Amino acid sequence: MDIYIKPNEKITITGRKIVYLKDVGEIWIPGQTTASLENLVVYQIPEDTEKTYLISVIDIIKAITLKFPDATVNNVGEMDILLTYQKQYKQQNKVWLYSKIVFISLILFTGASTSIMSFHSDAQIPKIFQNYYYIFFGEYNDMPLILAIPYTIGLAIGIILFFNHFSKIYVTKDPTPIEIEMTTYEKETNTSIIDALNRKQKSGE
Repeated sequence: MDIYIKPNEKITITGRKIVYLKDVGEIWIPGQTTASLENLVVYQIPEDTEKTYLISVIDIIKAITLKFPDATVNNVGEMDILLTYQKQYKQQNKVWLYSKIVFISLILFTGASTSIMSFHSDAQIPKIFQNYYYIFFGEYNDMPLILAIPYTIGLAIGIILFFNHFSKIYVTKDPTPIEIEMTTYEKETNTSIIDALNRKQKSGE
């Protein structure tokens, strides 16, 4: 019997210390139901402490082959699974959440504005506009709004297109640069945690 498993990279268990195979990821048995495997215990949380544990796919395969000795287990997912244990469900504080959003938005807005103004200062954009105005209209203008306003509008449109969405309206279905960076950051963080937990296990800590 062939059994295919696709473990997730990270899972969260709340309120119980028993981890079943269905909690870890997807299961598929060609031509058969997976009900006999879904409630198979693959890990038991050893402590009553909220922390992150590491489950190896080898442990999952061992648990499956103990129940089905003749089965061939094929792993098509992660090799290591991060398990986060919580004693109880934590309801997110919306006031704190929105406060963080506002704070981070202010930092990003201030940083982006400073970067744009610094670039304009270094590139002498106002001087360039004055020169363009003189070339086209034959006179000097300290603040040629006919050039500055379209440039400002174009800059805003360019930023919206670059970040791929404005508010909840997406320009395309592709992920935004921020979403890509957050995904990369999450993957690198998970990899670092897995490496640290593997080192602890090997050292017997």
